[in-house]
Amino acid sequence: MDAYLLIITVAAIALVIVGVSVFKWHAFISLLAASLFLALLAGMSLDKIATAYETGVGGVLGHLVGILALGTILGKMMADSGAGMQVADFFVKVFGVKKLPWAMLISGFIIGIPVFFEVGILILLPLVISIQKSSKQNILLIALPVIAGLSIVHGLVPPHPGALAAIGIYKANLGHVLLYSLIIAIPTSIIAGPLFAKWIHKRVVPEGEPELIRINTNKKSLPGTGISFLTILLPVILMILAAAAPYVPFPEGLQKVFAFIGSPVIALFISVFAAYYFLGIRQGMDKNQLKKMTEECILPVGSIILIIGAGGGFKQILIDSGVGDVIAGLSEQMSLSPLVLAFLIAGLIRIATGSATVALTTAAGIVAPVAAKMTGVNLELLVIATGAGSLMFSHVNDAGFWMVKEYLGLTVKETFKTWTVLETLLSFIAFGGALLLSLFV
Repeated sequence: MDAYLLIITVAAIALVIVGVSVFKWHAFISLLAASLFLALLAGMSLDKIATAYETGVGGVLGHLVGILALGTILGKMMADSGAGMQVADFFVKVFGVKKLPWAMLISGFIIGIPVFFEVGILILLPLVISIQKSSKQNILLIALPVIAGLSIVHGLVPPHPGALAAIGIYKANLGHVLLYSLIIAIPTSIIAGPLFAKWIHKRVVPEGEPELIRINTNKKSLPGTGISFLTILLPVILMILAAAAPYVPFPEGLQKVFAFIGSPVIALFISVFAAYYFLGIRQGMDKNQLKKMTEECILPVGSIILIIGAGGGFKQILIDSGVGDVIAGLSEQMSLSPLVLAFLIAGLIRIATGSATVALTTAAGIVAPVAAKMTGVNLELLVIATGAGSLMFSHVNDAGFWMVKEYLGLTVKETFKTWTVLETLLSFIAFGGALLLSLFV
């Protein structure tokens, strides 16, 4: 029976992969089909399948829907107001032309904290291309550090949806994940960003030229650098305060206040209103413009919500069908660390589907029951190991691959040599960081 459950689980994962890559189904449809396939073949009672799936979806999305929407609004405000450009310009001025790769890394890292990878690309690549035109340097030297900063934060650091989904599935501590992920992400992005860029730009000289991306700069004024930094970092500052508050002898009432304002949804809610005022109203936007902009940026969130919810449903089917217990038993027999298991499963699903979000949520769903059966598992590092696996070997089935190719004017071969290698470096170095940190925490 155990072998049968494992075989149908592998078949269900294969169905997700084939659905996304061959039949071109939306990831939500593929995950839902795989969940029903697994539940039926595992012999779950028909009257319990829908309930189990809905429980899984609700369990994951309960704390994520507001975060996704608010994070998207904050990113849109940064892009439309010019706050992202102000932060990037600041680092360029401070570091100078010779240290541009480091300036671009820090820009990508900081701007990447509150926004999706794609939004960060749209904010920063106009600056990258403008700098390349004026400095006449190889665009890879400027662009790859930005991309490394954006990507590592997107894969590992809350409040990004993948990391938050994994935190919810594993029941990990948000504050600890935030701390550990920053400790790991900084050296990882340095190696895969400026250091890799300095090595590869001598070996790959792009054949084509990027077409200059123009952004709307027809504004009477841009937000100040200080207020741009404050708005971008505000949600992270509030979450760090909440994580640190229990270790400071504050009165109980104040502890509760910090815990409240530092919860991700409240931290982002406060930050959005700060952005509405500092990046919107003070820059001349009226209430109708703010309303229209909010509605425009919330619509695309639907797809991400569906994928994450379906991943949660798949997780619950795995648990209720008994597959989780089987995988847990097998892992114990093989003495396979849950960190290694999470990294490998997330990596395989990422390679097959091209989606870091699908890889992260599906792998977390598979590994969560395993971790629950074992003692001494660091759930926070498990989140990071899963996130690291979800970054592995981006190729032609990943939207990020094509975004980088088109915006930088690269050929497919050049994109493999640069973007794909960069993503794989991020993946393995971050995983190594998680293993190293596991020796101390």
